[in-house]
Amino acid sequence: MARFVLSLHTPPSDHDTSQRIIKFANACLSQGHTIDAIFLYQQGVYHASTHFDLASDELQISALWQALSSQNINLMLCVTAAEKRGLDTTNTGVFSVAGLAEFAMLVSDADKWVQFK
Repeated sequence: MARFVLSLHTPPSDHDTSQRIIKFANACLSQGHTIDAIFLYQQGVYHASTHFDLASDELQISALWQALSSQNINLMLCVTAAEKRGLDTTNTGVFSVAGLAEFAMLVSDADKWVQFK
């Protein structure tokens, strides 16, 4: 089975891309593949923000991230991208803070890297 690293580059308001990465991750896991990490980069770091409140009829993306986290998937966000956008990197919920070097090492060890933009 393959080892994947996924990266998300779009904000939570892009529901289509958010749903695609979640569905892709779940499909990989259900087929026996491994996801070494999901890395939030560029506008994707906003998924780790605790400063937005979604209406009840909108996609509850934070619950979906929590579900992936409970499956022991390493959820990471780029510290530089987060700080550049004014996010509090000490309060990131289920996401751990990482740098691009750590991300690059994960990608080099994985069989496949899939970007969601």
